[in-house]
Amino acid sequence: MTALGLYVVWPSLAAVFSSGPQLRTVHPVWGIPIVLAEIASFACMWALMRLALDAKPWFPIATSQLAGNAFSRLVPGGAAAGGALQFDMLRQAGVTATWAATSVTAVSLISTATLLALPAISIVSILITGAPVERNLFRVGSIAVVVGLGLIAGGAVLLFANGPLLWVGGVLQKSRNQVLRRRPPMTDLPERLVDERDLIRRVLGAGWWQALLYSAGNWLLDLVALLFALAAVGAEPRASVVLLAYVVAAFLGMVHITPGGLGFVEAGLVGTLGVAGVPADQAVLATLVYRLVSFWLPMPVGVVAYYLAARRYGKPRHVEDDTRGRVVS
Repeated sequence: MTALGLYVVWPSLAAVFSSGPQLRTVHPVWGIPIVLAEIASFACMWALMRLALDAKPWFPIATSQLAGNAFSRLVPGGAAAGGALQFDMLRQAGVTATWAATSVTAVSLISTATLLALPAISIVSILITGAPVERNLFRVGSIAVVVGLGLIAGGAVLLFANGPLLWVGGVLQKSRNQVLRRRPPMTDLPERLVDERDLIRRVLGAGWWQALLYSAGNWLLDLVALLFALAAVGAEPRASVVLLAYVVAAFLGMVHITPGGLGFVEAGLVGTLGVAGVPADQAVLATLVYRLVSFWLPMPVGVVAYYLAARRYGKPRHVEDDTRGRVVS
């Protein structure tokens, strides 16, 4: 499946890599804000996990997330493998197995829910702001702020109101049953969504509003890195459509036929940036710059994080149960 997926997206992936010599036209100073934006994005994820674990130390949380993230991008279907590695590293650092599994699950759910909310908000922002007119990256940044506020407000409603969540689940369930008519109909999706929402509330407790801030910040700061990459190549995209392009790329990144959605993200990002008004050569170069920092750079960093964690806590060993209850230190 991985070979087939790479075969399908290889032309787009090859076009992105072939623009490598054009990197000399990008001023190196642009690398500073792009890298800082990605670091801040990762820091939001660490803060979210720290909140879920109710733990003070940053080191075991940051190293486990970096290592798990890197591993998930190295193997096909890596999301589950990356989560398992993160779980084992947290357990090795002293977190009980049950609490580590619960926290990793809750963080994954709230992060995915935030991503799922982005398409609706991005389409609304396009309709409100008139995307075909504006061609200003500052305008895109202001839209990102509005989107962030929308995510926080929408997340707060879904965390405390059953009605909207049941409605969303009902719509998704009905759509799924109509598309997959030959399969047994799904009947419990709304209730399952409420159960997963309740899990998030139990884990986060009174810190739910901080969790929404961190989850929104994780995605929006990654978007900021893309905006800086576009500015670095001199692009002047249509404002709101850049947000939609980012959403498409983020969803394609969840296609784990290839490691980390490799090739699918590049193809989707180049195509949607073209819709946003970015010339083909600039779209390809901006995609290369963005992916170098957001996809390729975290992999060697994750290897280093794994090594540092293994030196302090020992190599993680997968176990079926762990009731020692040690405190992370």
